[in-house]
Amino acid sequence: MKTFFKKYRHGLVLSIYGIVYILAFRYLETRPIHGYHIVHTVFDDMIPFCEYFIIPYLLWFPYMLLAVIYFVFFNKNKHEYYQLAFNLMTGMTIFLIVSYVYPNAQHLRPAEFPRNNLFTSIVKWLYKTDTPTNILPSIHVFNSLAVHMSLTNCEALRNRKGIRIASLTLTTLIIMSTMLLKQHSVIDVCMGATLALFGYLVFYPERFHAVSRSRVSYASETGHNNNEN
Repeated sequence: MKTFFKKYRHGLVLSIYGIVYILAFRYLETRPIHGYHIVHTVFDDMIPFCEYFIIPYLLWFPYMLLAVIYFVFFNKNKHEYYQLAFNLMTGMTIFLIVSYVYPNAQHLRPAEFPRNNLFTSIVKWLYKTDTPTNILPSIHVFNSLAVHMSLTNCEALRNRKGIRIASLTLTTLIIMSTMLLKQHSVIDVCMGATLALFGYLVFYPERFHAVSRSRVSYASETGHNNNEN
């Protein structure tokens, strides 16, 4: 047991933060608020409700858990684990701060469901357990993108194209689900994506610069070839 703890003690970073985050989020959800800032755009009204997207929405939980388990127990590169851990913790802390200083909510949930089936029953359960408050930026969006970035930048998975495609597909479906289930406004999604981009620039600067250099090089070569023609 002592050997196990010593070998995987780096996993405590996210475990301890997870407990602190849940307690802080519980406080934000239950504290007395005199008024909320309503988050809404005209684009929200154009997006239809689709209960079937409850599947990718709920898959967010095992997606997050399995990614963390992989980086803690199976990936030998601890630096990549800390990149993911501090990226997640930074974004989630920013979310808590925003929720504290700018109490927000949405009125997007349908009063009546267009269909009555197993999926709408699960959505009803979700609505009962998750209040439509503290939604900006979307943690579903931010965390999904943060995990996807960690997987695509993982050296051990560099040649595992199937994993990268599956991760991108699931991340895209999760982001879509937040809007199609009326859990988040388009603004929440955009802010979550912006926060993820900020995390990418901060915690994966070498990858960002490498991509930038490759694009500049490609543009230069293309321009040079066009000039020759």
